[in-house]
Amino acid sequence: MESRDPAIHDHLLAAAGAYPALRDALARTGPLRIEPAAHACVAERLFVEVVNQQLSIRAAGAIWARIEAAAVAAGCDPRGLFAAGDPDRLRACGLSGNKVRALQAIVAAEAAGLLGPELGGLPHPERTAILCGIRGVGPWTADMVGIFHFHDPDIWPEGDVAAVGCLRRLTGRTDTRAVAAGFTPYRSILAHYLWRIKDAAIAVEPAPAARPRTRRPPALSA
Repeated sequence: MESRDPAIHDHLLAAAGAYPALRDALARTGPLRIEPAAHACVAERLFVEVVNQQLSIRAAGAIWARIEAAAVAAGCDPRGLFAAGDPDRLRACGLSGNKVRALQAIVAAEAAGLLGPELGGLPHPERTAILCGIRGVGPWTADMVGIFHFHDPDIWPEGDVAAVGCLRRLTGRTDTRAVAAGFTPYRSILAHYLWRIKDAAIAVEPAPAARPRTRRPPALSA
């Protein structure tokens, strides 16, 4: 996945031709810069996703601050804290029992060799099956790992409320999987644009909702 690639932007504009509101929003946004992976390995990305699940940015930040402080006090990094698996210490940081067990499962999966760099070479469905075999990891998390860590360019995160909602608003279509299919092989890039469009609150007129086709009843015979 390249950063600020005009050819990809042009491809998306062409694919959006049937959806004027979406095309206008993409055009206003311009070519995006896709940032490098923020984490050194898959396990670190999964730690972040599990801790942040169902939390606001502010709440997640507060919990991470407590985790980092607890790790320093224990003379280790957060991974070491999760591996030690002291439930009382982790719950004191604000983690639920389910999240504690999920973090320990990620550590165990990494130790078992399931989270190596070879994951990046697998097709997304195969990678998702491996990741979803880990406690606390679901399809949405697997999609985020594929998009943000491995930079797989062609994933449509249909479980992502923000991307799905933005695409529905800009196309008037409810079946976003079908709409996104038209943007292959850059569905991940489409998602990046939709997140940017939503965050930037780009003003566009929403597309009218698609109306179901109705059939006229047959004429009555005399």
